[in-house]
Amino acid sequence: MPLADRIPLARLLGKARLDGRRNLLCDVWNLLSGMPGGRLVFSRLVGRFAPYAGNLHATVLVLRPGHAEVQMQDRRAVRNHIDCVHEGALASLADLAGTLALACSLPDDARAFPSGMQIDYMKLARGPIIAVAECEVPRTAARARHDITVQLRDASLDEVARVVLHRVVGPSPGVPGDRSDVN
Repeated sequence: MPLADRIPLARLLGKARLDGRRNLLCDVWNLLSGMPGGRLVFSRLVGRFAPYAGNLHATVLVLRPGHAEVQMQDRRAVRNHIDCVHEGALASLADLAGTLALACSLPDDARAFPSGMQIDYMKLARGPIIAVAECEVPRTAARARHDITVQLRDASLDEVARVVLHRVVGPSPGVPGDRSDVN
């Protein structure tokens, strides 16, 4: 049984420090990242909550509001017919890093939805790939578009792809002013 399945989430969350914020994702990261093997456990928990992202077997290296660094190992399951990391795997890695950076930044009464993605490929990706995501920290849950810039680099720190994720941040359901039912 994987370690992430053996640690009761409720026990971890009971120890999470809130530091004036109620962002559960950041709380769990802050709790686990300092423990031996904690980054791996956190990464596997993310994969359990987002199964498609879990298929990447990526490891979260750094997470704070507005910033995330996530690494994916080069393995056969993410390669294409020309023996390099598939562009779909690169896009998924960028999406994971950017989503984590934004999710760790959201106010308590906000949620975010994808609205688009732009990706430029610079060179064939081989070896471990690190995605570094940067975004502005939303100050309110008011409906607004936010762009997240993600750079994907190989082991020699050459940029293999650059991604801009477009997200719409707005109020969570049930929050006064929520218009999620309006197109």
